Amino acid sequence: MDYEAFFSGHLDRLRAEGRYRTFAELERIVGAFPRARLHRDGRPPRDVTVWCSNDYLAMGQHPAVVEAMRGAIEAQGSGAGGTRNISGTNRLHAELERELAALHGKDAALVFTSGYVANETTLQTLGAMLPGCELYSDASNHASMIAGIRHSGAARRIFRHNDVDHLEELLAGADPATPKVVAFESVYSMDGDVSPIGEICDVAHRHGALTYLDEVHAVGMYGRRGAGVAERDGVLDKVDIVQGTLAKAFGVIGGYIAASAATVDFVRSCGAGFIFTTSLPPAIAAAALASVRHVSSHPELRVRHQERALRLKRELARVGLPVMPSATHIVPLFVGDATLCKQASDLLLDRHEIYVQPINYPTVPRGSERLRLTPTPEHGDRDMDRLVAALQDVWQTLGLGLRQAAE
Repeated sequence: MDYEAFFSGHLDRLRAEGRYRTFAELERIVGAFPRARLHRDGRPPRDVTVWCSNDYLAMGQHPAVVEAMRGAIEAQGSGAGGTRNISGTNRLHAELERELAALHGKDAALVFTSGYVANETTLQTLGAMLPGCELYSDASNHASMIAGIRHSGAARRIFRHNDVDHLEELLAGADPATPKVVAFESVYSMDGDVSPIGEICDVAHRHGALTYLDEVHAVGMYGRRGAGVAERDGVLDKVDIVQGTLAKAFGVIGGYIAASAATVDFVRSCGAGFIFTTSLPPAIAAAALASVRHVSSHPELRVRHQERALRLKRELARVGLPVMPSATHIVPLFVGDATLCKQASDLLLDRHEIYVQPINYPTVPRGSERLRLTPTPEHGDRDMDRLVAALQDVWQTLGLGLRQAAE
């Protein structure tokens, strides 16, 4: 087989479909967020405004987080030295896990190298180890959850997105004695919609299933202390396993689960993605710990964040730009074509020095391509006004027209 020809041919098809991914080379600048420096094609660097970062609360550059990381590096060096099984559990890992368990009102927590690994490892371990387990997955679940479910080898059932009645129907048809896990998300990151957590948990428990909730796009941003939508909605106690990330609202990197002591110990003892992976560097754990403590004790960050998202939605709708319905801080702007979506992104960057990455298939279904905007507490009114004007110019240039939001 001509491997190079196969690889090149596939890449050519992606380019022809407008789905070839290009990465902007950005240099983040401490204290300047959401500004960053763009490096491209050997030209002099340009300052751009970032409108699609998942550093939702700008904690990645917060002085308390940066100082905690710097202090841990100076005290303990750069790396963790290996897996926790071999090199030991660093005191900072243990302290971070205690903080995360307390945040979610659970007995224990376990930190992974990423949210993807936390999802894949936990769901794979549960599905493979629980005898005859059946995994019930929302149709819009993240790729990491899908990977864990598939790799577990367990029977899987897909219920329609946020459809409690369909889930009830599927569970009712199962053997009551069969171990079951219902896996779903609180905030779905591309549409910005929210699941009916309490209802899903009630149905799951009525049929003897464990509940597994991905709060990746909600931790830090919802709830009195930032524990997520489950805390906001008063249903934390109904969730058996909470999964979250340290890489979005908390601005660092890493993932985790929080659950009962026995559940966490089971995953710790049996999950290959945890056992055989070098643990997070102590400095990362220190920075994450500082961020979790700061975010959980500063609810005004959440108030400001929601106000910024609401204002942006209102301004986009006011001028007729097709902002899609969203109940959260995620603001999707409908395009509906992969090539046009990429062209819109390029024009924003080249003409207006605004960085927004296009969202195309397979991240979203074909025909629903979009720009995904994520306002933060650091985006001021002037930033928003400039963005809206730039989008109007791009829409006019590409002949997209100003229309009502897509349904």
